[in-house]
Amino acid sequence: MNMNMGSDDMPMMHMSFYWGRNAIILFSGWPKDSLGMYVLALFVVLSLAIFVEMLSVPPSYKTGTSPVVGALTQASVHAVRMGLAYLVMLAVMSFNVGIFIAAVVGHAVGCFFVKARALAIVHRGDQNGHVSRIW
Repeated sequence: MNMNMGSDDMPMMHMSFYWGRNAIILFSGWPKDSLGMYVLALFVVLSLAIFVEMLSVPPSYKTGTSPVVGALTQASVHAVRMGLAYLVMLAVMSFNVGIFIAAVVGHAVGCFFVKARALAIVHRGDQNGHVSRIW
C-alpha cells in the first residue's frame, strides 16, 4: 500500500517534505485546498511556536506565596507549554515545507522576544548600578 496515493476514503498523506497548499494539518480536512485556510494554518503554527517560546520563561510569583501554589502554577504553565509544543510538532509532521518554515520562524521570533526582554531587564539593572546575570 502506497501512503502517498490518496483515495476517496482516505486523504493523501505525504511521507516526505513537499511544497504546496494541499495539506492536512492537525485536523482532517484542514486546510484542504483553500489558499486562505492554508495561510491561516501557517499563521496558527507560527503563533503557536511563538507562544511556546514565550512560555519557556517560568512564571514569577510574589514573595509569601505558598510553595505549593507556586509549584502548581509552574507545573500548569509547563503543561500548557508542552501541549502547544506537541501541537507544533504534529503540524510539522504534515511534512509541508511551509508549515515547517512557519514553525522554525515562530520559535526564532519567540526566542528573540524572550531574550530581548531578558536583556532589557539586565540593561535596566546595569543602569541602576546593579550587577545582573541573564542565566
